[in-house]
Amino acid sequence: MKNIFVGNLDVTTTESQVRNLFQTHGEVATVTVVIDRDTGSPRGFAFVEMVDDNEADAAIKALNGTSLEGRCLVLNEAREKLHLETNDVDDRRRHDRDTLDRRSHRQHRY
Repeated sequence: MKNIFVGNLDVTTTESQVRNLFQTHGEVATVTVVIDRDTGSPRGFAFVEMVDDNEADAAIKALNGTSLEGRCLVLNEAREKLHLETNDVDDRRRHDRDTLDRRSHRQHRY
């Protein structure tokens, strides 16, 4: 099963519209339109899980750059979300600081 990120969706796009778009390319297991937890409105992207990896790859290739409700879709294979194994606030801050220090634009030139 392959998870696909679908970006640049219009905020009025529904799960059924996304499902119908992908069903022409294969069997769709789930469609999740991401909702903002504070406002309750869609955030403009979704995740689609397709049963067959080959069908998912074909759907990405066929639908990337196509238009849905006047918006040019951006599709790619979804990446795993990084989860920290600890609940310790200091460890999380240290991890975030380390990440910032590794960014090249944060380095001083002097």
